[in-house]
Amino acid sequence: MLQDQRDFITVVTGLPRTGTSMMMRMVEAGGVPVMTDGVREADEDNPRGYYEFEAVKKTHEDSSWIQAAKGKAVKLVYRLLYDLPCGQTYRLLFMRRKLSEVLASQDAMLERLNNEQAGKMDPAQFKELFSQELAKIDRWLDEQPNMTKLDIDYNAMIQNPTPQVEAINHFLDGGLDTAAMNQVVEPALHRQRR
Repeated sequence: MLQDQRDFITVVTGLPRTGTSMMMRMVEAGGVPVMTDGVREADEDNPRGYYEFEAVKKTHEDSSWIQAAKGKAVKLVYRLLYDLPCGQTYRLLFMRRKLSEVLASQDAMLERLNNEQAGKMDPAQFKELFSQELAKIDRWLDEQPNMTKLDIDYNAMIQNPTPQVEAINHFLDGGLDTAAMNQVVEPALHRQRR
């Protein structure tokens, strides 16, 4: 399916460190154009790149970037979903990952950055906080008539991407290069296993 035939915006979202960058690479390999500006460059934590688009961080003040997003994919951290304007249709690929791995990955990244928060996260407290945040966003999304969501299990994707790639292809109205999408998944980059 060509870009101009998709009358919705594909949003790749989730908690930080849940495979959103990998999913952006996957949809791009599948044939969906992605909105990214390359401002945040690849590094040790994301060696294939972050696939971010800086304008999304200021959507609450300026959502003009949305006009160019139809038929494309864009990555948003879950908290920014609340800022998306109502006048568009969104299909969300919501990345889910074991919270223990999310926390370990976040901590490893902070440690590499010499951030003073490294090693100070109380895993139980953060698991509870993230669980509450996810429950809240799920309730909110259920009430949004212009948003549909497909949950993607990162851990299952790493083990066997094919079933989820097929689900993504169906969710995005077909026509994606599923073989190319499968090739993007790199189990070697799944470094924080719990």
